[in-house]
Amino acid sequence: MMAEATPSGSGSIRLYCPPDDGPLTIRGGVGGISFQLEELAGGAERVDDLAARLSELEVEVRRIWEDLVPFQNLPRWSGTMALRAVGESVRSLQAVRTELQHISSQVRACKREYEMAESLASTARWMGIVSPTDVRESLSNMASTHFPDDKTMETITASLGLAAADVKRRAAEETLVWDALERSGTLSRPIDIHLEETVPVSLDASPAGLLERIRLIDARGAGHIEVVEITNGGEKAYVVMVPGTQPAGFGAGGENPFDETGVAEAMVYSSDEMSVAALQALHAAGAEHGAPVVAVGYSQGGIHAMNLAADPRFLRNYDLRYVLTAGSPVAGINPVPGVQSLHLEHRADWVPGSDGAPNPDTRDRVTVSLSNTPRAAEGEGGIGIGHTLSTYQDAARLISASNDPSLAGSTAALGAVLGAGGAATATRFSLARTKAPTPNLHVADTRRQERGYGGR
Repeated sequence: MMAEATPSGSGSIRLYCPPDDGPLTIRGGVGGISFQLEELAGGAERVDDLAARLSELEVEVRRIWEDLVPFQNLPRWSGTMALRAVGESVRSLQAVRTELQHISSQVRACKREYEMAESLASTARWMGIVSPTDVRESLSNMASTHFPDDKTMETITASLGLAAADVKRRAAEETLVWDALERSGTLSRPIDIHLEETVPVSLDASPAGLLERIRLIDARGAGHIEVVEITNGGEKAYVVMVPGTQPAGFGAGGENPFDETGVAEAMVYSSDEMSVAALQALHAAGAEHGAPVVAVGYSQGGIHAMNLAADPRFLRNYDLRYVLTAGSPVAGINPVPGVQSLHLEHRADWVPGSDGAPNPDTRDRVTVSLSNTPRAAEGEGGIGIGHTLSTYQDAARLISASNDPSLAGSTAALGAVLGAGGAATATRFSLARTKAPTPNLHVADTRRQERGYGGR
């Protein structure tokens, strides 16, 4: 059941708060407040149009009434009664028009109050202000995991001005620094991609099943991705699977593009080279131009996956329809309209909060925050038990069983691309950063403008 919320001064206008479905708190999608307000605002515009037409009709009926005034002294059945009937029509039209205008004003006031509340919440995060409830929950999470939780990390990042969107914008504005990085090859080193094998697999196309394929990729060792081809309704669709961070410690910045340095490349530099690698992998796997694609990523891999939804180069070649992320800080990434995405986050996981902001509440983006007990399989939990892939697989199973309208709509969108799964073909690739080549300044500058970083 979704909880109702009525802003002050909004009369009978009813909105639904982000619902709690057991340990799941859902934000965005068709059940999100933002989408509800968009629908209400659209309705308010239509109500305004109707009120305007009624106003015009009111004037016309009033004119008819005035034309009938000279006949009021005729016999009652022909003069006075006609005049009275038209007069009542004028008053009825006026009452309906007034009520419609009142409803429209309520809707608009409700929308303004929500936008103001979102702005105040953002300001509070920037100032490091948190609610007593969040403090209690954060202390409980930190006591059990010995790591910061998502709200704590989000608040710290925002208050220090380190939100991913802000860092990316400042990097883009500092053209001298950017150009120096381009020339040195530090900004984005090219990635070599090598086809390892193509094998038949049975694809479980549920969110939990897709995350299990991430586990299998990671088990192959450092620097692997996978492209799965499946036929759904006579159409071939493809899934790009990207693993999480594979720690290299003091060796970070080496050949493995998924080491710690890869996080900065993803968050600050929009996965520039990883997007190229994904394009090459899809082409090598046999994906034709315009083929439907789903991108799936865990942790760092989720940032790379989401960046594909904002990369014009990738979108010119393939029809990216859906992105699934788990434990990934992706609030600062703005996908093109129409790309559906589902983001899994855990309250005890600090990683999704490291971008300093909550994910946008839109129709196309659904974020699920979990409060169930996290767990770790053998070898997991190095940066906190809340960040384990096992925890997010548990969450994905809960999502598939949920009747929440936002989650049902999101999983239906995933099913529309991949169907129920079944026999599929997996093509596996190994990736490696190359040494910085001799810089081509013209190509570097063109790439910056193509990705929207602006000119010099």
